[in-house]
Amino acid sequence: MKKLFLYTAGFIAALFALVLLAPVAGLLVSGLLLAAGLHYYTESKSTFGKVMSLVLALAGLISALSNIPGFIGLVAIGILYYIYKSRKNEKVEIFATTEKEEDPFTNFEREWAKLNN
Repeated sequence: MKKLFLYTAGFIAALFALVLLAPVAGLLVSGLLLAAGLHYYTESKSTFGKVMSLVLALAGLISALSNIPGFIGLVAIGILYYIYKSRKNEKVEIFATTEKEEDPFTNFEREWAKLNN
């Protein structure tokens, strides 16, 4: 019964992801506009350049925030990824954390050994 529910949810999420593929592409373009505006803002030296790049970034932000179907498509793609990983019995880690050793000399010795090999 659990597999039936999993496959049904995967089928529905796949339909949502396919239907909302164009809004996800629009969300990608909006994100690129926002990133380009912020990049050119930090690189610009003139006031006019800063203002125009902020206008570009603001247009990208407003476009991205108004694209609610794109966010729903991203959630559907995330659900598909989770179902795919759970079907293969792999652990899904959203935020992967690595445990660091407390002794800095141990880390140094390990890195030094990697460099010498």
